[in-house]
Amino acid sequence: MMPNIRRGGQMGGLMVYLAGGGRHNEHEEQHLVAGDSAIMAQHGYSVLDTNSALAIARSLDAPRRAFDVEVLRMVKDSDPVTGAVTSKRVAGDVWHCSLSLRAEEGQLSDEKWGTIAEDFADRMGFTESSGKAACRWVAVRHGLSTNGNDHIHLAVSLVREDGTKATTHNDFTRAQEVCRDLERDYGLEELESRGLGLGERGVKPAERERAARSSSVEVDAHKMERSVRAAATASVDEGEFVRRLRRGGVLIRPRYAAGRDDVVAGYSVAVRPPAGEKPIWYGGGRLARDLTLPRLREGWPDSPQAAQGAVDEWRATAKNPWEYRPVAPGREESTPSPEMWKQYSDEIGQLRKQLRDVPVTDRATWAHVARETAGAFAAWSQRVETTPGPLAQTSRELARSAHLRAYQSRPKPAQLGSASNAAMILMQAASGDQGTMAEAIMLRQLGRVSVAILDMHSSVGDARRAEQVTMMLRNQFAAVTDRLPAVPSKSAQPDSRTRPADVPVVMRQATDGLAAPGTGSPVPTKLQPTKRKTPATPRERDGLGRD
Repeated sequence: MMPNIRRGGQMGGLMVYLAGGGRHNEHEEQHLVAGDSAIMAQHGYSVLDTNSALAIARSLDAPRRAFDVEVLRMVKDSDPVTGAVTSKRVAGDVWHCSLSLRAEEGQLSDEKWGTIAEDFADRMGFTESSGKAACRWVAVRHGLSTNGNDHIHLAVSLVREDGTKATTHNDFTRAQEVCRDLERDYGLEELESRGLGLGERGVKPAERERAARSSSVEVDAHKMERSVRAAATASVDEGEFVRRLRRGGVLIRPRYAAGRDDVVAGYSVAVRPPAGEKPIWYGGGRLARDLTLPRLREGWPDSPQAAQGAVDEWRATAKNPWEYRPVAPGREESTPSPEMWKQYSDEIGQLRKQLRDVPVTDRATWAHVARETAGAFAAWSQRVETTPGPLAQTSRELARSAHLRAYQSRPKPAQLGSASNAAMILMQAASGDQGTMAEAIMLRQLGRVSVAILDMHSSVGDARRAEQVTMMLRNQFAAVTDRLPAVPSKSAQPDSRTRPADVPVVMRQATDGLAAPGTGSPVPTKLQPTKRKTPATPRERDGLGRD
């Protein structure tokens, strides 16, 4: 965990920046996770806006103004003409420190960051635990930095409640030492590195311990990710998304915009805990980069009717997450007709054809395709896998191709086909002991889209992702075929010269006739792991960046 300290004299300017969109529009769901008790009581965990940021700044700055205390710091200034260096004193009552994790370490929950922030403030001597009057402070969280680092910002007024000044002597060194202690205390040095910077969140030791205590085969975060991904893909709008999650037994609550109860800016989900225990809440961004509410909304229609329907469902679940009743039940309550299988398989086929004209450099569009394909497999897993199996693993692997930074993403093209209906029918169809031919045909179409995603990564030189998707197709995807009948190939004798014999038949069928996106050329003839030829970038070496 890396501390980065700065001093200044404009608390209002700092808070407006922390509550704003960021230099690259990377800030999302800006909210407090810890701080002065009075400020937390007033602003809670609502998404911050400019007005609330300025109100918080006034509260933080109140002791300095009340006691008319001047806190100065020394800075150096050089003459642009002569080069002479002089020193001068400027305002320095605002102490600003960001605490950042490496990108490979994933993300912590709001509760964990809040506890760490409180401990950090205690050990830096800003609270009553120092034996002196407390400083007013808050900790703000607003998503990942542009380099993918999970982090929080502490804004501290250096004028204590009694008008005395807090010392910042040797604060850089002390902050480093405190962070080393916090890493040991919270097990941060043992965090599992997952996703290799692709936006998948790390698994913490406490999560694994909790899963072991409950004899669960997976941690709650992974279960929630699959549930959210399946529900989001299978839903035609935001209201249906809320209903599907609750229908699946997931607790969900909204995060309202500051001062509003009719504008939802984010959400959290939780597994229903055993009696007597509190739920552990996960924000959408904590599950995966592409599962924040703004990213999910890019795939849903934007209309007044849909927005009002969503608000109604959010309000219903906010009143009592435990006893939610849908306001306007929809298609999630019905069983799809058998005729829909062919229709929705054909839709996937049309999507696959459209991908031939999508440039491989259009990462935003490919991310939408990967998200929906992963969602279809997640929905299928929800229905037929009592424990996470190859469908769940296929979903997780494909989802990694959907992870983009906020400033790289954009709404889904209106003319692009969708896997939403496929996810819906895979989630809601009646289950049987054996797979059906309809499922096998659907799998074939999803396989073709998966190969298109593989080819996109290969075409742009992303050897690491191409290798990971290749191994998924060889292993997890192929394992799904064991429970399904074989789909007759268009050719009785597949061309062994263009399809290696060790690739399963269904994989050969999935790739038959598929062209490279935007080129019209055949896909690579061999699905062989590729070796990385380029050196690691600085970000991949250390994962550290400045917000």
